[in-house]
Amino acid sequence: MSRGSSAGFDRHITIFSPEGRLYQVADSRSQVQRARYEAANWKYKYGYEIPVDMLCKRIADISQVYTQNAEMRPLGCCMIVVGVDEELGPQVYKCDPAGYYCGFKATAAGVKQTEATSFLEKKVKKKLDWTFDQTVETAISCLSTVLSIDFKPSELEIGVVTTEEPKFRILSESEIDTHLMALTERD
Repeated sequence: MSRGSSAGFDRHITIFSPEGRLYQVADSRSQVQRARYEAANWKYKYGYEIPVDMLCKRIADISQVYTQNAEMRPLGCCMIVVGVDEELGPQVYKCDPAGYYCGFKATAAGVKQTEATSFLEKKVKKKLDWTFDQTVETAISCLSTVLSIDFKPSELEIGVVTTEEPKFRILSESEIDTHLMALTERD
């Protein structure tokens, strides 16, 4: 069997494939659906949008309950919640499957999380006020450095939320190319 082909491998929730996949995309979708439900329920009950930290606390509490009961399997995903709080401004929180959540200035998740987090810590220590372009370019630079890859615009998908435009959107390939060119010129 060739690498990259999952034909012939057991896809049960407890089995790993040679590609390192868990086949637990459903966990991520379930967690996003639950977060949307919690946000809608909060809005209905209290009449205003749920603060980012409260949403993350609620999701973390639910994730932690899954670790207490033998009949429920803990979710196999980490969630990074990004939002703009009316009082505190931009917020980034991260919830893990154990129910731990914490706020960050910059964070990473995944295989090279430790390397990416240390890269981001060094950048954030040097400068606290970031423009939109600097933030996107630092994120691309972090990925590029940690993974040792030079990206093409078609290989990246970048989602953004700004204080001016608090609705989540994905940058187009031309916008990503502009940021990649700026990084190339700077280096």
